[in-house]
Amino acid sequence: MTCHPRIWTLAVVALALLLGHGAHDQARAEPPGPKASSPTCNRAGFRVIIDVGHTPQVPGAKSARGLNEYDFNLRLAKRIERKLVETGFEKTVLLITDGKAHRSLVQRVARANKSPADLFLSIHHDSVPDSFLQKWQFEGREHGYCDRFKGHSIFVSHYNADFGSSLVFARMLGMQLKARGLKYTPHYTERFMGHRQRQLVDPEAGVYRYDQLIVLKDTRMPAVLLEAGSIINRDEEVKMASVERQDMTTKAVTSAMKQFCFGAQPQVQPQTVAKSQPEASNQPQPAAQPAPREITSVPEQNSEPQASSQSPPK
Repeated sequence: MTCHPRIWTLAVVALALLLGHGAHDQARAEPPGPKASSPTCNRAGFRVIIDVGHTPQVPGAKSARGLNEYDFNLRLAKRIERKLVETGFEKTVLLITDGKAHRSLVQRVARANKSPADLFLSIHHDSVPDSFLQKWQFEGREHGYCDRFKGHSIFVSHYNADFGSSLVFARMLGMQLKARGLKYTPHYTERFMGHRQRQLVDPEAGVYRYDQLIVLKDTRMPAVLLEAGSIINRDEEVKMASVERQDMTTKAVTSAMKQFCFGAQPQVQPQTVAKSQPEASNQPQPAAQPAPREITSVPEQNSEPQASSQSPPK
């Protein structure tokens, strides 16, 4: 006996439906495979220390118009701290200290290490050695200036407990500043800088090594020092005092902090150049005055040069 062709067709269709339904049920019954993990950033739990360079007693460099570096540092550091907190980095703190004893700097680093923090960022403004200074009159008084150099610079220490991460954040910060049209100063590579000459480890982002700087080498978390600009340069001093420039730097720091928190680590390949010059033991200092989210104030080291116009040797 033969079957009608239509009957065969219906049978094949029915079988296909049954097989398909069974495969669908099996697929539904199987547990989903592991998902690829993606970087996350817990901003509320990410601890950042913003170190204010110098103190009222040891105020750092003098600007071209006779103002203290400490005041520039404090103003910019407070702005950075506020912006980071607004962005969700709630555990950001200002490290502000008083005095000038060497012992106090060691205590300050120890306090930072006890935080514990995920990142240490020290805020400074740059100057030049006295031998580069020229004289000019401003508001009836004579001041030193040097318009030869301008721009920011970023420093890390090879001896930091987490040099690799320090270099990563330094590069992120340098690239964020660059993206906003800001340029770093290359003069630290020049031989005329003498013992202040530094090894440039990232020529794209403007990152230098300053291996013996206490706040960079003795902190047990990634640590970076930012010289935000040269206040001994007459034009750049005016810019550094402007809200516009401070906001630009603040946004660069905040963007870099977001990247660093997410763990977005670009390829950083430090140049292997000749061994850097011996590092001077003098270094930038933290600063004083009560401020929001402040780490308890302690006296500070007087390890800086006392020349009236000169920032700590770089």
